[in-house]
Amino acid sequence: MLSFASLHFSPSSHNFAIQHYFVYLKALTKVNYFKMNNFSNCLIKENAVLLSQVKSAFYLYVLIYIYIYIFYPKLPENYTNETWQKLKEAVEAIQNSTSIRYNLEELYQAVENLCSHKISAKLYKQLRVVCEDHIKAQIDQFREYPFLCYKFIFCVLLSFLFVVSQAFGSTIVINPEKDKTMVQELLDFKDKVDYIIDVCFMKNEKFVNGMKEAFETFINKRPNKPAELIAKYVDSKLRAGNKEATDEELEKMLDKIMIIFRFIYGKDVFEAFYKKDLAKRLLVGKSASVDAEKSMLSKLKHECGAAFTSKLEGMFKDMELSKDIMVQFKQHMQCQNIPGNIELTVNILTMGYWPTYAPMEVHLPPEMVRLQEIFKTFYLGKHSGRKLQWQSTLGHCVLKAEFKEGKKELQVSLFQTLVLLMFNEGEEFSLEDIKLATGIEDGELRRTLQSLACGKARVLTKIPKSKDVEDGDKFSCNDDFKHKLFRIKINQIQMKETVEEQASTTERVFQDRQYQIDAAIVRIMKMRKTLSHNLLVSEVYNQLKFPVKPADLKKRIESLIDRDYMERDKDNPNQYNYVA
Repeated sequence: MLSFASLHFSPSSHNFAIQHYFVYLKALTKVNYFKMNNFSNCLIKENAVLLSQVKSAFYLYVLIYIYIYIFYPKLPENYTNETWQKLKEAVEAIQNSTSIRYNLEELYQAVENLCSHKISAKLYKQLRVVCEDHIKAQIDQFREYPFLCYKFIFCVLLSFLFVVSQAFGSTIVINPEKDKTMVQELLDFKDKVDYIIDVCFMKNEKFVNGMKEAFETFINKRPNKPAELIAKYVDSKLRAGNKEATDEELEKMLDKIMIIFRFIYGKDVFEAFYKKDLAKRLLVGKSASVDAEKSMLSKLKHECGAAFTSKLEGMFKDMELSKDIMVQFKQHMQCQNIPGNIELTVNILTMGYWPTYAPMEVHLPPEMVRLQEIFKTFYLGKHSGRKLQWQSTLGHCVLKAEFKEGKKELQVSLFQTLVLLMFNEGEEFSLEDIKLATGIEDGELRRTLQSLACGKARVLTKIPKSKDVEDGDKFSCNDDFKHKLFRIKINQIQMKETVEEQASTTERVFQDRQYQIDAAIVRIMKMRKTLSHNLLVSEVYNQLKFPVKPADLKKRIESLIDRDYMERDKDNPNQYNYVA
């Protein structure tokens, strides 16, 4: 017994041999001709409409054949000749106005049968072609439906992954309460999304690109802050004492950081904070690994170009040159037989490479001043035309101290050094006395005294006892100081970045952006001479490497007009002319 489910829908077999199927018509009816439902049950419900169309077309195809070749009566052998003869006699009778001896209804039926018989084969052939083409088209669509379904599911999942990634990512970035853990949460979230794409979607390119687009969108919903926090996160990992003990672990961490770094727009903000933290690590000797530092520098250079890392590379170059200079200086001291119990180390910093530090004039001990003058004479003698400016905020010292427990070495900042050296001259000093003697700015002095008298390593005692330094407080040396280590590093509070310093760094970034915008506008106008507002804005956006709001760009254009770098066209206010 034949059922529809046994038919094979292939391009080579769609021309069904219908003449072989009419024999089974009765059997097909008994076993349910629409047994193809067994086949449709294997597919999703949406196939029902399409399957019904195929069945209807095929059923029509069979009925046409059955009607024409089975139920339609066959004509006798002489039917044509006899009909033509009757028709001829009828016409002649009409022409001669005589009576017709045949029944006109029978004659009409005979002519109709004759015509139908003559055109039935041609009619069937044409209907067969139409039906077969329709069935073939439906079958092709039927074949493609699962793939269309997969494509639909693919698009839905792709869109869903994009929306979910944005939603979860936005909760990490936008909430200020998560600033401390933002970068680590972003890295963990990125790992989870990557795992889903790798395992569930076989690293499909569209899903990978969708993930990148989602991360780039939500990570920049909060301008500049993610860039700052990424720089701080890198600093925590590259600083001495972090948990990534091996170079291999540091390298893996840096690779992950660079993936997140690619998504941020404010890369100049990252560069400003990274440079400031790098300076601290280099100058205070807090870097965990020189190789890791240079590896990070190499990654940044590969990602952003040589111009981005030129100043950072200059900082490393200054440190290496400073080592060579200090070797020469020590040789100079030995040759000149210059006495002294203090070993001076100086780092020569090129002003354009390093972060900007506000100078602070402090009162140094005579021995330090003498060594500074000796080094200044030595250095300027080899490099005429240069100018040295001492940065006391970056200095640090190692002091030898004697307590009841024994001798210790204290690794402290220059400000802490100036305070501690005062207790060689007296036993107790007030806040006002120390401020007058050292010349340290009030806020910096309070933080310095707090680190010495209120921290974990309390080498000074404060009266009255409290966590904060107030006016009228008095300080004395803690002779009973004890510590299990011989060399003790006292927390250098002045090296911690305050809120004001963060705001200052961000402000400098904005100022640098203004200079870059101005330079780009002038450069474009100098080359083009005359340009419309829209074209100028478009070209400026193409040249800048950071996002700019249209309102900010308009302000820079107005500023350049006020400074006579360019002017509005008199006839067209939407057009600018370059002023030579």
